[in-house]
Amino acid sequence: MKNKNHFSFELLKEDKNTHARAGILHTPHGDIETPIFMPVGTHSSVKMLTNHHLKETGAQIILSNSFHLFLRPGNKLIKEFGGLHKWMNWDKPILTDSGGFQVFSLAHLNNITEDGVKFKEPKTGDEYYINPEISMEIQQDLGPDIAMAFDQCAPYPCDYDNAVKAMERTHRWLERCYKAHTREDQALFPIVQGAFFDDLRRESAKVISTYDAVGYAIGGVSVGEPTELKNHLVELTAPLLPNNKPRYLMGVGTPIDLLEGVKRGVDMFDCVLPTRNARHGSFFTYEGKKNIKNKMFEKDHSPLDVNCDCYACQNHTKAYIRHLYRMGEATASILISIHNIRFLIKFIHDMRESILNDSFEDFYKQYINKI
Repeated sequence: MKNKNHFSFELLKEDKNTHARAGILHTPHGDIETPIFMPVGTHSSVKMLTNHHLKETGAQIILSNSFHLFLRPGNKLIKEFGGLHKWMNWDKPILTDSGGFQVFSLAHLNNITEDGVKFKEPKTGDEYYINPEISMEIQQDLGPDIAMAFDQCAPYPCDYDNAVKAMERTHRWLERCYKAHTREDQALFPIVQGAFFDDLRRESAKVISTYDAVGYAIGGVSVGEPTELKNHLVELTAPLLPNNKPRYLMGVGTPIDLLEGVKRGVDMFDCVLPTRNARHGSFFTYEGKKNIKNKMFEKDHSPLDVNCDCYACQNHTKAYIRHLYRMGEATASILISIHNIRFLIKFIHDMRESILNDSFEDFYKQYINKI
């Protein structure tokens, strides 16, 4: 494995009755305690938050979007500034996705061939082209610690024949990604595809596991399928991936998703929901999701969650934040974003502690019907 001098994964503890695990992923920009939630900074910034805010939430790694950065400001410009870490002045690990999911989301604007994908940028109508080699060039220019292979994500629902075609193309593209990827200080994660068919998921997990990667990802979920099906696919797929490497469930990150994913052996999660929900007034609590717009909070002297140690909860009441939101003050979205990200990071940290203390099942039972 060409990255062996820059990356390693220590599996510290496995729950004896579930697939839950606790570990440490060592990277060039620092250690990542797993399981971990990764805030998403699509355009090289987590919406509403500065790096100072992010570090206060306990964020150990963030995700940026190579597709959007390729469009604006351009990977070559960011390379001129020394890569993403220097561009955004972030000294902790960064992961970039390959653009495969964004191309999938532009299905009505793209044309997929064996070589790659031609698509129209929705804002301008300009045409662009990405293939495995270009995706690797973009991500190597950006310089994150972890890059993702360029894949084809099948939609939900999806018929079997199209699922096979997307999976097999993903595998062929993975081979091309590995040939094009040359950075010694950057890990490349392969991605499981196979849509919603058990045999295809097994086949894909087997194929990508032949690559001695730093870690592996489960893709093609959270695309509109029922929660029960998502949980089934994760439960099926995660244990098929190498036990001594981190497993990343892409695009998943509600509190219940974290709980169910960790139970099934997932180590890494990301999702835009914490900040997206915040901009609509929605916030996480240990009693379920709530919305600051609710009139019941008009005179509420309590914080967003009494058990949260974030800046918002330590300094402000629901009544105050509700007032800010109703007045259209950006500070409301900032405070709720801080809370939502800190909530998920603390929740998964406490989950990790329960694994290390042999009490994960109790933790799971405590929150499964509340969170």
